[in-house]
Amino acid sequence: MPPPTAPTEALLCSVRHAPGGLTLAELLARHPELARRTAQRRIARLIDEKRIVAAGRGRARRYFAAGPPPVPSTTAGEDAFSSHIPLAADSRDVLAYVDRPIEARRPVGYQREFLDTYQPNETWYLSEPLRRQLRRMGDTGRAGAAAGTHGRAILSRLLIDLSWASSHLEGNTYTRLDTRDLIEHGKAARGRALLETQMILNHKAAIELLVENAEAVGFDRYTLLNLHSVLSENLLPNPADEGRLRQHVVEIGKSVYRPLSVPAQIDEMLGEVLDKASRIDDPFEQSFFAMVHLPYLQPFADVNKRTSRLAANLPLIRANLCPLTFVEVPERAYTSAMLGVYELTRVELLRDLYLWAYERSTQEYLAIKQTLAEPDPLRLAYRDVIRQSVRDVVRRPDRDALDAIRLAVEGWADTVAEADRKNLEDLVVEELRRLHEGALARYGLRPAEYRSWRERQIGVERPREAGH
Repeated sequence: MPPPTAPTEALLCSVRHAPGGLTLAELLARHPELARRTAQRRIARLIDEKRIVAAGRGRARRYFAAGPPPVPSTTAGEDAFSSHIPLAADSRDVLAYVDRPIEARRPVGYQREFLDTYQPNETWYLSEPLRRQLRRMGDTGRAGAAAGTHGRAILSRLLIDLSWASSHLEGNTYTRLDTRDLIEHGKAARGRALLETQMILNHKAAIELLVENAEAVGFDRYTLLNLHSVLSENLLPNPADEGRLRQHVVEIGKSVYRPLSVPAQIDEMLGEVLDKASRIDDPFEQSFFAMVHLPYLQPFADVNKRTSRLAANLPLIRANLCPLTFVEVPERAYTSAMLGVYELTRVELLRDLYLWAYERSTQEYLAIKQTLAEPDPLRLAYRDVIRQSVRDVVRRPDRDALDAIRLAVEGWADTVAEADRKNLEDLVVEELRRLHEGALARYGLRPAEYRSWRERQIGVERPREAGH
């Protein structure tokens, strides 16, 4: 004789295998052996035990499994979190909710209290032990160096990893190798949409903006609007929306969250988000705060999450900590974590993902630390002179290359020590030799300017080989 709970478990099994949920009538049709009142009692018990949830009223009321439905133990169906990322119990509560079908989740709008209750350096999304753990993982040994020193030392690697991984989270199909070819050699991948190529290049330019201006950028409107402008260039239906606060309603795909729609309210709340972010002392808390509240507000017409991911790196770059590249972060995991923020104003799932993702990032970057040469002190001291000199030479293709270099460096006579002048000229020559279309942005050059210069100057290798 079967145990008395068998019919109840049979009901639960039916609900679990119905992603769209089941009404009472549908359940009774599947279990004709049960009387209506018996089925209702068993359903009530399952609800009390939090094994199923109900949505809707009357005859339209549907029942859904409280947790993710069972899936075959195959890679394709494996849950993105349980397979890769350790979760705390409070995170699993969030995941159980956002894994419900969309019709089983309660529509919700922007909750101002979520931001109002946060007090910089008093409220903590990341606990003190967790912040200590993150700092140990991300320490590069350059805490006392000028802001952005570590970022500049690893820039070539960072451009590839962060551009590729952040774009991948938006569905971009570029591979890591494709991304490297595009960034290092200006070679677009075949068979990829122009939008995907543009997205990668925009990430590259935005990362350079943060790294090269690490001393000046911060959580202010100028930085955020310009960061969005660079990331969204040539990607929005209305170009006027690049770097401009949202003027219209937006909807979040596969979510019941409805962001603010009144431009004045968006503007007001962004001011509060930036004010609170700028007052957070701990770089990791500041980084995580940006990942939470920028996409939650949705201040722009699009490209909000991309902007938040790069803004989350701003305090890490400034403090010479390892960057957060998002490499190997599953798209589904990131989406679920953001849904927890949008629909529940809960950060636990995103917190666990942040910790896991940062550990993955630091494992790669600290592994290459041993082979990373210390920055050339001359390049570091005169980086502005070198960039301006390269720009001046390329923009005057009619001049002899060596004469142009000499004149460019002489223009900085008040800045460059006499003893450094010859070595600095050699560095400019070296930069020109390595110049290609994938490295023009750092010098403020356009591809047309570079091509014109290349046509006139076959390269500066010859004078270099002749003894210079």
